[in-house]
Amino acid sequence: MGYEAALAEYAKFDFEDGPWTRPVYRRGTGPAVIIIHEIPGLHPLVVAFADRVAAQGMTVFLPNLFGTPGRPVSKGYAIATALGVLCIHREFRVWRAGTSSPIVEWLRALARKAHAECGGKGVGAVGMCFTGGYALAMMTEPSVVAPVLSQPSLPMVAGSKTRAAGFDATPAEVSCAKARFAAENLSMIGLRFKSDAMVPDARFDAYKRTFGDRFEAIELEDEDAAPAEFPPHSVLTLHLKADGPSKAAEARVIEFFKQRTAG
Repeated sequence: MGYEAALAEYAKFDFEDGPWTRPVYRRGTGPAVIIIHEIPGLHPLVVAFADRVAAQGMTVFLPNLFGTPGRPVSKGYAIATALGVLCIHREFRVWRAGTSSPIVEWLRALARKAHAECGGKGVGAVGMCFTGGYALAMMTEPSVVAPVLSQPSLPMVAGSKTRAAGFDATPAEVSCAKARFAAENLSMIGLRFKSDAMVPDARFDAYKRTFGDRFEAIELEDEDAAPAEFPPHSVLTLHLKADGPSKAAEARVIEFFKQRTAG
């Protein structure tokens, strides 16, 4: 089975919507949660997080957007995947603030399918790193009721103050989310390590200004991160500790999904 052995407990299907078809891995029973992986791909620690969500009575959907499913993280793999996404894949937009990636429309369609099949009040969604802001843009899909932004790293900063405080969502998507938060008594969680240059203070400050108390910010110190090949960044995967504040953050995210999606 190679790398896909990490996903041996998951059923696999291909989901097509519009111009895109992607494999999706599914496990569990109960309301749906879509877990959108980070760079370099659907690696084993993303799968392990999904396993823990499924164990709490939810159905997890793991779309594979880029990379090799099940392949472990390494610096070389991460760099190669990032270059491929930046230079080849047109379904992702990484530089401009105030815009979302075309692949988000595919994710909204996946949320509709997941909700129709799994029921409950709606669907949870978490993006990570490169996909961190996708759950916000997905809020234009009425079935999405529990968005989580884990280390939302787009638009890429690269010295730009505008991008540092920017969202990878359109003004219309942001307005829709704000309206739904108020009308439906919903909210959003954001997670980051405070030292993370890819998720600067300005970005979380902008989320706080825009969404007020509907944005629950979970911000961690470097000492809360598990040792890894990379500086503190991946809150729910590479840098998740077995206990302490990062584990408490994971527990809060899982409880949030249970509270919002259960019928």
